[in-house]
Order: sequence, then structure tokens, then C-alpha cells
Amino acid sequence: MKREKEDIIKKSRLLKQEELKLKQEEVREEIKLNKERKIELRKFIREEQAQVRKEQAEKQRLFYEKIKLEKKIDQFRKREALEIKNLEKFVLKQERENYEEVQERIEKIKLKYQAIRDQKIRERIEQLGIEVSDKDSRSDLLEKERQFNIAREKIENNLESFYRSMASCIFQLNRRWLPKKMSLLRVIDRRYETSEIFIKLDEENDENWIMLVYLKDNDPSSNIVVEDKTNPVKNLSNEYKPNEIFKFSDALVDSLTSMIDREYKKKLN
Repeated sequence: MKREKEDIIKKSRLLKQEELKLKQEEVREEIKLNKERKIELRKFIREEQAQVRKEQAEKQRLFYEKIKLEKKIDQFRKREALEIKNLEKFVLKQERENYEEVQERIEKIKLKYQAIRDQKIRERIEQLGIEVSDKDSRSDLLEKERQFNIAREKIENNLESFYRSMASCIFQLNRRWLPKKMSLLRVIDRRYETSEIFIKLDEENDENWIMLVYLKDNDPSSNIVVEDKTNPVKNLSNEYKPNEIFKFSDALVDSLTSMIDREYKKKLN
């Protein structure tokens, strides 16, 4: 009986040692996987950023093309005004006595179409959320729209690299690295509406984001603020310059892989 008892204790000890070795091996494997995750994610994000730079160069080219087209449209408007003026002169030479009546008709036509154009411009600007008043002339409305579009374009361009890094990272994590029971991650792009981008768990409301990126004071020339709640114990807030995209990418990868690593450890426990 004593020998049997000793055998049972020995087997139990060996079993526990084996379990400990397996746990240690799992931990080593998770550490290795975590390193692989970071390396793969950073490599993928850098490749994506190279593509972003190409696309931004193309956007810049298209922007200049747009300016050229606007100048051409202005030339057409000037030509239209010149043709009307020449028509007025022609009528004046042909029928001096009826010129005043014809002039009135021409003015009515011009005012009619001008009013239609102005109303369309006003409606379009109001839909963008730009404040307008009855005193605003057509040139005032167009200038407000131009300034709005420039500001929105600056905001979108400043945040484009950050959005693409987030989207690339989340795509890779969802595809390969998430624990089975963990919810998918989503990147929500609200740059046009609120100048914000955020990451959240799929089943959560938008308000319960885990990482939020936005322009400080909503100013296109200011820094980019990143609020990080991936670690529920320690919430972080950092600022980045628009050209510090790789610094942001490294911090993004570290935060998200650490969050996933905590999920794996829960599974091991």
C-alpha cells in the first residue's frame, strides 16, 4: 500500500510537471506569435502607406486638373457675357427705337437664369451645413463653398494615412490573429461628417469605441489626437503631427496586439 501510494504521488507530480511544461510551451508560443503579429502588421501597414502616397499624388494631380477646368468654365462664362453684350450692340444698331424693350427682355432672361443658378447654389451649400444669409451674394455663396471644400479636403488628406493604417491593421487582425471567441473589430470612417475615425468591437455601439482619432480643435493645420481605450485599466491620449504616421502605426500595432494578447491569456487561464 505504501508503494502504491508513493507511485500515485510520483505520477501526480509527473503529471503536474508535464502540465506546467505544456503551459510554459503555450506561453512561449504566444510570445512568439505576438512578435510575429507585430512584424507582419507593421510590414503590411508600411506597404499600404506606400500605396497611400501614390494615391495622394494622383489626388493632387486631379486637384490641379480641376482648377484648370474651373478656369475654362470661367472663360465660357466670360464668352457668354460677351456674346450677350454683342447681341445688345447688334440690336441697338438694327432697331434703335425698340432697343429698350429688347434690353428689358434680355435682362429678364438673364435675371431668371441667374436666380435659378443662385437658388441651386444656396440649396447645395445649406445641405453641407454651411450657414448662409439672405444678404449673401452669389460670389459670397461660392466663396463659402470653396472655403468649406478646401477645409474638408485638408481634413480628409491629413487623416487619410491614419485611416489607411487603421484599416490595414484591423483587416489583418480580423483575418488571422483574433481569438475565436473575440468579436470582430471595425474601423468607422467619419472624416467627412465629424472629422473622426474610430475602432470599435463589432457588437458595440459607436459611442463605445476603443480607439478614436481626430484633428485637434477640428483645425486642418493642427495635430492629430489619438485616444486609446484598448486597455480598460489604462486609457491613453497622444498627439501626432500629420507626418508622424509610422510612429502612430507602431503605437497602434502595440495597443491592438497587447489587447489581443490579454484575450489569449484569459483563454489560457
